[in-house]
Amino acid sequence: MKLYEKLAEDLEQQIRKGVYRDGDRLQSVRETSRQRQISITTVLRAYLLLESRGLITSRPQSGFFVNLRRGSGTTAPDVLERPKPIAISASVDVSRLVLSTLRTISEGNAVPLGSPYPDPGDFPFDKLGRYAFAAGKDASLRELKNALPPGHPDLLRQIARRHLEQGLVVDPAEAIITVGATEAINLCLQAVAKPGDLIAVESPTFYAMLHAIERMGMKVVEIPTDPVQGINVDILGQLARELPIAACMVMPNFQNPLGYRMPDERKQALVRLATELDMPIIENGVYNELYYGDMPPSTLKAFDTEGLVLHCSSFSKTLTSVYRIGWALPGRYRDQVEKLKFLNTLTTASIPQVAIAKYLERDGYDHRLRRIRKTYAQQASLMRHAVNRFFPEGTRTSNPEGGYVLWVELSPSIDSMDLYQRALECNITLGPGYMFSVTNSYKNFIRLNYSSPWSREIEQALMTISKIVSNCMR
Repeated sequence: MKLYEKLAEDLEQQIRKGVYRDGDRLQSVRETSRQRQISITTVLRAYLLLESRGLITSRPQSGFFVNLRRGSGTTAPDVLERPKPIAISASVDVSRLVLSTLRTISEGNAVPLGSPYPDPGDFPFDKLGRYAFAAGKDASLRELKNALPPGHPDLLRQIARRHLEQGLVVDPAEAIITVGATEAINLCLQAVAKPGDLIAVESPTFYAMLHAIERMGMKVVEIPTDPVQGINVDILGQLARELPIAACMVMPNFQNPLGYRMPDERKQALVRLATELDMPIIENGVYNELYYGDMPPSTLKAFDTEGLVLHCSSFSKTLTSVYRIGWALPGRYRDQVEKLKFLNTLTTASIPQVAIAKYLERDGYDHRLRRIRKTYAQQASLMRHAVNRFFPEGTRTSNPEGGYVLWVELSPSIDSMDLYQRALECNITLGPGYMFSVTNSYKNFIRLNYSSPWSREIEQALMTISKIVSNCMR
């Protein structure tokens, strides 16, 4: 990264975090040059780059000022609406909508802005395939035994090692291998609650959480969720003292669809509340490895001393979605989850487990992740800038700190399902906001996937969606 690009990136981060707000004057070119010990030309190029992105504007004889009215949606504390009203469902039924949406995403050659999956183009299929082939040739009764819960010991050790490197001490004996994170979430929910129970979730929330609740015949309590800070712990506490909430399901890091990273203080407050109320928390950590900063995020599990946090994750977002290998760290519920795993699906195929364990051990997984993080961070910036450049005035976006999805708020007059259908006619998919709640609270929101390499096709797709939105507003 060139010096002026690095300076522009640093300043953009400060704007994102609210250090500079709309209308604030930046340091003068000369002051920044002296403070950073770089040339005036370098500073000027950085400011012009930020101006081209729509983040700042120059005023003759006055300097450069933050201008977020048509910026990149980086007014971190104010970019999206604040917490929504609480919703308590009598039942949950989002599966039909999600299934029909996912079918259209997977069919044909539509631009996959609505896909929930990462772009598979960079997955190491060849290496994993070779390890799987070798494991298949050596398959034995012992390997078949390793398919039974809790899973293959080599993979369990690798999972424990990865958590340790991220600051979480895990006993390999606690982990249970599952068929992706989806099964891990379902098993954990089944272990802590029963049909008819109330389950607290973020609002908006990832629809896989709603699927699990629907499958179990439970009810949703939607908790207001800040687009930067995460779930409102105070409101959750008030409700949990008034209602028989059996468990809470959250995605504290790079939440889908909002993309925030919950601050450590709020994570600690959430775990303290759970401890006080003896309320289990199911933590979805599938995006934890896809952080954009220098350090991996903390987990709720790291602050848990009572075994109340059931941590779920998988390799589907970072390594391969083909093998569907996930895991659960169920804390005090470990034995129940292992039993339910055996009763529900009996085994998790051992050959994919061996292949992934070998890859983690030998093939530079961390190097690959660093490259993906850098790519996703760049594409997140491109997507934000494009949305705010092409979409109508008043459009607001999230500021993802990891993962690969952008949450976009459109005019209240827009119905995202109608927009979804019109975009589909143009061979473009998007994620309608209806999928992320049991109410219609997000009918004018859409989720966009930016994991695919940036291209003219994607830019044209965004311009097309923008035109449809503009026409619908007339």
